[in-house]
Parts: sequence; structure tokens; C-alpha cells
Amino acid sequence: MSNSKYNLLFGKAAAYCSLSEHCISEVTEKLQRWDADNQLTTEIIEHLISEKYIDEQRFANAYARDKFRFNKWGKIKIRMLLQQKNIDNETVNNALDCINTEDYQNVLRQLLNAKSKSVKSSSEYEKRAKLTRFACGRGFELSEIEKALK
Repeated sequence: MSNSKYNLLFGKAAAYCSLSEHCISEVTEKLQRWDADNQLTTEIIEHLISEKYIDEQRFANAYARDKFRFNKWGKIKIRMLLQQKNIDNETVNNALDCINTEDYQNVLRQLLNAKSKSVKSSSEYEKRAKLTRFACGRGFELSEIEKALK
């Protein structure tokens, strides 16, 4: 392994991490696409972490905040996608705790109000079922959906 390859790949990875928050799995994938072997990938990842280019908690917080704010996703969906990126449960829980409870309930109510205008149903029961399925698909918890529908 040449030092110049390490420096080149570290520079590319650092630039990639400087553009936006990334987690270890995303950077690892990128390095492998750039033909870095496992040992080189591990060394570069460790260096990026020590230089604070990668911080899993910072990534998880930004990811949860952005997916909630811009995509209007619930905590279940955000948790699932963070876990797919190999983020540990404690980090995921801390990130989800950063979402304001009042904002969370308000967003859910707004989504349900907007959706209820376009839902076609023959009964109130059917309408509630369709709205519940819609909100579940967005990743909101059943208990939160029931609260918002009352």
C-alpha cells in the first residue's frame, strides 16, 4: 500500500465528509467504490473519526432532524433507516430524543388534516382506517396517531 494512495483517498473522503454529514457505513461504501482495500478503509475511517470529519451522533441527529422537518417522517421510519446505516441503538435513541414532542404532534396533525381532505370513504370508520394506514406508512407510532385523530 503506497502512502500516496492513502493520502489521495483520505483527501477525497475528507472532502466528501466536508460537504455534508455522513456515517461510517456511507464513507466505507464510498471508499470501497474508490478501490480501497479493507485495511486501508479501516485506517482512513479511524483517521476521519479522530479528525472529527465523521461523528455518528452528529450524523444521526442531523439525519433525524432533517427527515422529520423536510420529509415529515415519523420516528419509526427514521429509526429503521438509521439502523440500516448501522448506527447503534443508543445513538439512534439520542437522535430521536432531539425531536421536539410538540412539533412532532403538530406535524402529525397537519399531515392527517391535509390527507383527510383527499380521502374517499363511505364511513367515518373507513376514513380513520385509511388515515391511520397513511400515518403508519410515514413512520408514526400508533399511539401518536390515535391521539392526533381524537
